[in-house]
Amino acid sequence: MRFYLDHAATTPLRPEAREAWLTAAEVVGNAASTHGAGQDARRLLEDARETIAEALGCDPIEVVLTSGGTESINTALHGMWTSRAADADAVVLPDGEHHATMDTVMALAAAGALVRPVALTALGRIEPAAFADALPGAALATALVANNEVGTLNDARALSAAAAAAGVPLHLDAVAALGHVPLSFRELRSVAAAGTGLVAMSIAGHKIGAPVGVGALVVARTARMAPLLHGGAQQRGLRPGTQDVPGAAALAAALMAARSEFDVENARLTGLRDRLVDGIRTAVPAARLLGDPVDRLPGNAHILFPGAVGESLLFLLDVAGVAASTGSACQAGVAEPSHVVMAMGGSERDARSVLRFTLGRTSTDADVDAVLGAIADAYARASGARSAGRS
Repeated sequence: MRFYLDHAATTPLRPEAREAWLTAAEVVGNAASTHGAGQDARRLLEDARETIAEALGCDPIEVVLTSGGTESINTALHGMWTSRAADADAVVLPDGEHHATMDTVMALAAAGALVRPVALTALGRIEPAAFADALPGAALATALVANNEVGTLNDARALSAAAAAAGVPLHLDAVAALGHVPLSFRELRSVAAAGTGLVAMSIAGHKIGAPVGVGALVVARTARMAPLLHGGAQQRGLRPGTQDVPGAAALAAALMAARSEFDVENARLTGLRDRLVDGIRTAVPAARLLGDPVDRLPGNAHILFPGAVGESLLFLLDVAGVAASTGSACQAGVAEPSHVVMAMGGSERDARSVLRFTLGRTSTDADVDAVLGAIADAYARASGARSAGRS
């Protein structure tokens, strides 16, 4: 039997999203075509866009449909940089961001951008004051709403206000936060002048039960953003090409389902997570929860297992039927220390001794029980693997 505790990597497809995708897939027509079949598809597309906009607290025209978080982040950061590079040359990049953001900013650095880092606290949080200090004169800034590895929540409203006060456009990566943190682009947005403050926000549908390959970038009407792709005028020219009507319908359905269960589900996941953390601490007294103990994603338990090899722990738990991760799924298969843990002040040794357990809609007490039944033996064996490696 398999016990899945890696919902931050991807979560099971929701029945509502599956049905919406299948229904929309039966409609034959390109939403850009002017004939009847095309307009049938367009109605489905725009109905979905309106639903997505309602869920994200923005106007429908501000919803740019993409293939997911990585494309959304690339579109935002490249587009903002291209539009602003003639006026400013710095990009504000907090430590511990997702690799989709880090790697995109490194590509901008190769094109001439100067990177201004912002240190994380020991709990993995971006301090608004430190963020504000890095902003003056920057071309753009970016920040996570919730850290995808350790689960710590940031004060997105304060970060937006700081960017607006400095006259700098801000992109928020809301991929990990989606479904677990109230997200209203309109309410989070602080504006001092057109095109400054919060102007873009990225999400990925598969984090809430939509199909993999569907996401969105919210782009403010007043944003200055050059397109990453070229070839059509769809979606304000920011993401040209034939639009994915079934994907849009599935994303809309998943967002509505997640919204309807928000309070109850987050409370349930918090209870499961706390039982998991307490049980791990009992089974492995040396284990330590990383990130903010309270102000964190409800389903995230990021645990340091001192003296153990994270990859060995992962393998041993997998043999026991438990699926977890050592960090971001985008780095899976690459044996490297967690850059987030090191940004929080941990050693490289610590950064190689962590596991991330993440719970979701299908998680139950049985999943927690499976971890608690296997973790003590796995820890003892993984600690032995490290000791053997030193001898």
